[in-house]
Amino acid sequence: MPTKSKETISGFDYLKIGLVSTERILSWSHGEVEKPETINYRTFRPERNGLFCEKIFGPVKDWECSCGRYKRVRYKGIVCERCGVEVTTAKVRRERMGHIRLAVPVAHIWFLRSTPGYISLMLDVSSTDLDKVVYYDSYIVTEVSDDLKSKLKVGDILSEIQYH
Repeated sequence: MPTKSKETISGFDYLKIGLVSTERILSWSHGEVEKPETINYRTFRPERNGLFCEKIFGPVKDWECSCGRYKRVRYKGIVCERCGVEVTTAKVRRERMGHIRLAVPVAHIWFLRSTPGYISLMLDVSSTDLDKVVYYDSYIVTEVSDDLKSKLKVGDILSEIQYH
């Protein structure tokens, strides 16, 4: 994503927030965050593949890779073969984005708790029933086999007891 100066940022008319596809998020990402660790308690350096990883977000020090093999501006743009960190300014850490691959899909709280509740409107389900589904207390029927068509229909909400 391009860097914006303060003059450009202050001269906007509106802000639009919307949904983004997985592919677009991955195109913005500079790498996958795989560990919950942030900083090593002994070295005070960012943990590799952690939330502050230099390989993903950029170097902590200007014009210096993580292992120290490349130092100074003359190596600008080079990616270190040893540590995988690009030699650039530390300011890129504020601009770069990583991604976290989740084990299961999650519902964003803005779409769950907002008024009107957009997810509950789309699914035609009450917000309390949707809360139960999101927090794994209930289930939504998505398909019905022929032998259960008299008892269930698509869109029904089942409690844990009814499900089992």
